[in-house]
Amino acid sequence: MVQSAARPADPDLVRRALAGAARTGPYFVLSVGDDGQRWQPASALCSGGLAGLIESTGAQLRVTEARVAASTVQLGYAARLWSPVLGCALQDGIVPDLTELRTGVATPMRLNLPEPRGWRPDGEEELAELAYRMVMTCHLEPLGAGLPVKVAAGLLHGNAAAAMTGALRVLACTRPGLGRPARALAERLLDTGVMRGTGELTGPGLEFLRRSCCLFYRVPGGGLCSDCPLPEPAL
Repeated sequence: MVQSAARPADPDLVRRALAGAARTGPYFVLSVGDDGQRWQPASALCSGGLAGLIESTGAQLRVTEARVAASTVQLGYAARLWSPVLGCALQDGIVPDLTELRTGVATPMRLNLPEPRGWRPDGEEELAELAYRMVMTCHLEPLGAGLPVKVAAGLLHGNAAAAMTGALRVLACTRPGLGRPARALAERLLDTGVMRGTGELTGPGLEFLRRSCCLFYRVPGGGLCSDCPLPEPAL
């Protein structure tokens, strides 16, 4: 379990927070308990499950560079992790405990917790610290270390930051009252750990400009993402 001064949250509150976050959209879904699906510890993704997922993603995208597929997989997983955590944090002041996170066996991007555990942080700083620890320290950093193909650390950290700001942008758009706290949380997270220096917020909202490229432009038919630092190609 995470070492923190935060108080454990009542399981019923965690369950309700997760249900509320899930109403934002499919990326915000984090189910709880056994539901007839086959689940595996999320750590299994880093110990043999990634190679097949990257290969199938590459075939689907029709790319020949494994690092492009690996970046796509890691970015998608980052979005799946950040979305429910930030949804619960902003709407209910609860950070779900992801230490026992499970992923789908047939669909690895589906997420599940065996039990509804979480934390009630004491203030915004601790909330950001816990969210970072649950997503980055517990999952994305081990995932990056377990990739079967070489991908620059800065690119992976930039993907994590892009997924984080994207999730907060969705929350702010669907619930306008969350705009100000969403930006404040984004600023704190962008100044935490390996996400420090990955990019910056631009303008008054949650527009984000990253300092690395996710490589999506190398996908056939792909282009530049809205937060990409690369210049638009000349017409």
